[in-house]
Amino acid sequence: MMKKYLLAASLTALVVNLTFTKQTLAATLAALPEVTLYAAGSLRGGLSEVASAFTQEYGIPVKTEFASSGSLKDRLLAGEKADVFASADLGNALALNQNNLSGEVKTFARNPIYAIAIPEVSLTTENLLDKFLDTDVKLGISKPVSDPLGDYGVEVFRKAEQINPGSFAQLNGKAVILSGTLPPERNSPGGSIVYYLQDINKADIYLVYYTSALSAQQISPSLQIVELPDSLKTQADYGLTVLKDANPGGSKLADYILSPTGQKILAKYGFNSPKSVPEPQGVGGILLAVSVAFALQRKLIAAIQQKVQVRDEPIRLG
Repeated sequence: MMKKYLLAASLTALVVNLTFTKQTLAATLAALPEVTLYAAGSLRGGLSEVASAFTQEYGIPVKTEFASSGSLKDRLLAGEKADVFASADLGNALALNQNNLSGEVKTFARNPIYAIAIPEVSLTTENLLDKFLDTDVKLGISKPVSDPLGDYGVEVFRKAEQINPGSFAQLNGKAVILSGTLPPERNSPGGSIVYYLQDINKADIYLVYYTSALSAQQISPSLQIVELPDSLKTQADYGLTVLKDANPGGSKLADYILSPTGQKILAKYGFNSPKSVPEPQGVGGILLAVSVAFALQRKLIAAIQQKVQVRDEPIRLG
């Protein structure tokens, strides 16, 4: 009888302890500061899903802000606060690091540049440069400097110069800069392509990220996605960096983006992994969640979290 009593008492104590632990964890997670992620517009689909999966796994909320990498970098240099910056190039991320605003810059994804065209152009890889140079064909690129996609377009022009001297001046002179405010229904990487090529006919061909071209073709299947010839091939390397004074969840989100889980999600959207990323080491499950929760709670006590107001900036591909 005594043994049964002791067993019952032990089980009761265990249940009470587990209930208390669960309640404590729930209360702590509810108080976790959200992680602010600034990311290139071309990452909207992929990183939105990564952020959602991260929140589901760790209970840490993520607020996302998507715009052109150059504009986001400028806003951070001007004093806006974020925890993680994911750029469509390495240069904008490195600028933050060089200004002592962020830590190490890591390549977390790669995205080749493709041409997308209206069907009337009959664009192919073989006739691509001739179509680019055709005075009757409108060639569009994004705005260089502020948008990495524009810089990659200029890089394609420079490679064309090596094939056909004089091409750079001709292409640079005829290129239509595609930028500006988009209607709400087109405010996405794929939507913006459809808007410029078909809604307002501002260009016949547009140099874009492969992932954005896929999104555009889902909206408008008639659009042609064409790979650049080997001599013009250009690849975008995406840079990831954690801002100084980021809460602990920022580093955890960056690690999650680089993890096999994060890379698998990005691959669904057409991004290439920069390398084979090993499985993260360490404890898992509830112990990991508890350690993250208490680390973040200490951060809350140490400093007041600064809130970043979401802005309705038009989406850029870069």
